[in-house]
Amino acid sequence: MARNLFQFVAAAANVTCLIDCFANPSFPGKRVVRLGFIIGFIALIGVLISGLAAYRVHDQELTLDGIAMARAIDVHASLVQDRLTERELLARVASGLFHTPSVIKADMLRPLRTSIYAFKTDFVVAAWIARIKPTELDAARAELVKAGFPNPTIRNDDDSPLDMRAPDQPIDILMDVEPRDAQTTALAGRSPDQHPILGPMLARAMAAGKPVASDPFPLLRANGPIGVVLATPVMPDGVASPAGFVIFSYELAPLMLTNDDLSLFSVALKDPRSANGELIANDQGIVSSRAVSPDALTPTATRTVTFGGRDWSLNYYAKTNAMKRAAQTAAIVAAIGLALTGIVCGLFGYVAYNNLRLSREIQVRIGFERRLTAVIDELNHRVKNILAVIQSIVTRTLRHGSDIDVARELLIGRIHAMSNVVSLLSESQWQGVKLQGLFEARAIPHSERIAVSGPDIAVSARAAQSLSLLFFELASHSDEGLSLVGKHPHIVAHWDVTGEEPEAVFHFRWEEFNTSEATRRPDSDFGVILLDRVAPEALGGTSKRYFTDVSYVYELTAPMETVIDMTERDRTEQLSRR
Repeated sequence: MARNLFQFVAAAANVTCLIDCFANPSFPGKRVVRLGFIIGFIALIGVLISGLAAYRVHDQELTLDGIAMARAIDVHASLVQDRLTERELLARVASGLFHTPSVIKADMLRPLRTSIYAFKTDFVVAAWIARIKPTELDAARAELVKAGFPNPTIRNDDDSPLDMRAPDQPIDILMDVEPRDAQTTALAGRSPDQHPILGPMLARAMAAGKPVASDPFPLLRANGPIGVVLATPVMPDGVASPAGFVIFSYELAPLMLTNDDLSLFSVALKDPRSANGELIANDQGIVSSRAVSPDALTPTATRTVTFGGRDWSLNYYAKTNAMKRAAQTAAIVAAIGLALTGIVCGLFGYVAYNNLRLSREIQVRIGFERRLTAVIDELNHRVKNILAVIQSIVTRTLRHGSDIDVARELLIGRIHAMSNVVSLLSESQWQGVKLQGLFEARAIPHSERIAVSGPDIAVSARAAQSLSLLFFELASHSDEGLSLVGKHPHIVAHWDVTGEEPEAVFHFRWEEFNTSEATRRPDSDFGVILLDRVAPEALGGTSKRYFTDVSYVYELTAPMETVIDMTERDRTEQLSRR
């Protein structure tokens, strides 16, 4: 794009100068005035385009921020509703599994412990509140003593003596808690009927016959974490009034999902106890109440969730100022546009006073010669490598007075393997070779007996040459001798890649079944050098070969960065684009 822009500016400037020269060659000052007018016109257009681009970017930033914020808020509200629904479902399941005993007991949550912990709803306290007749208070106290609670006295929620104002009415008594620790077991024996929040909640749950949530209040102690309590009545079969309540208490911060530092917003719960109050959590998850003044920042959005038979309003406040951010982005775009306008005007003025046609031709010629030199150097490098490999193959194949017929067959096969690699590399413009392609019938003998498996990876030219000779050498020795069962060896070639970049490792395994050290032809001197030294060193890895009870195995391990060799591929790709 920059090259096209430069060509356009150069051509326009040359045309302008030629027109001025032919129109009035004796007045160079007039040409300067005309050129200045053209540059000023271009600058005006650039300023207008920069302003339009900044306006569009400002508008798009606001729109995208609004869409992203609305989507994030909807997702958050949906997650909060899911969490609340899970907890309400736990309450319903617990009440459904609860079996009301015929006598008063203080360990009623024991059969439910496995079930309530399976939900993983991170409740603070689960409790069983039994509705006990005044005549049963002594039996309830005896059960609390038997269960080992530290204070089995039947008392009010504030630990004051129980006030028996209506001796004929049932009394709600906390008879069991989960988990049991020093703080929760002290609650057993208390009656929440006079509690300003728990008492009305139990009355609503008894009237509704379904789970009911309380107003937010400190849990366990006066300065405890703010949370809510969900009470579910337990209705025995054939009885109109509940036998008690299964309750679960939860901290408010986890329910609101307030501790996400990467979110686009902060979330606050509208306090149902106050018309102008909100409950908000800090970075440590501590929830506090705050008053919202009429002139305070209005919420970006409000969502309603349902929990415990009532609606809860979540107020969302954006953490960043979308208007300010959009204005900053628009200012950056405008600055870039003005800078580009200045650059274009400068280039236009520069090329108008300099004839770049000849310079461009020279640059094109120099660039062509450089590319040609680079291509020739790369071709010489690759041809030398191939010739060096072929020379090494010929020398080592004919060394040590080998049988001429065997040597000729091996030499032709090895050169065919090299030729197959060069053909595959030429077809891919030297961008690498698929490993599967090195197992073609024209490259290695007995390919029909080889079961090939592994990921379809492309290896570099250098790795392909070494692996092609390696596969040929392994395959050429697999046809000698028969096993005890009279069958040719069955060959399995498998490779895989383990680990993550840049520490990935290439593993190759060649295994010939139905063969043994006694039946298989020994590897030639060239083969031993290729298998044990040349191929591993070319790939920067290690190898080993050995016999098992039923097979001959060759394993090669090398780093993937040498098997793929991205530097070689990048250099080839750059040359192909020139």
